[in-house]
Amino acid sequence: MNKSQLIDALAKSESLPLKKAEEIVNMIFGDMEKALINKERIEIRGFGSFKIKHYEGYQGRNPKTGQIINVESKKLPFFKVGKELKERVDID
Repeated sequence: MNKSQLIDALAKSESLPLKKAEEIVNMIFGDMEKALINKERIEIRGFGSFKIKHYEGYQGRNPKTGQIINVESKKLPFFKVGKELKERVDID
């Protein structure tokens, strides 16, 4: 499911105009983005949690040339799936 499909699903399930559903989805994602920028953890019970993880820099190797390169430290969003979602998805 992509963002436009999510907007369509919200509009249909709640009988909302597409524009209103789009505003709601954008507001939710915007608030989540702001929270992560402010180093806050986001937890959606039964679904999972988001947080920012800090990765230290390291020396890597360019796979094409074999040249040694320095990879700078970085911060990236990290998602950890919740127990309930993990169990619902793992149905054989």
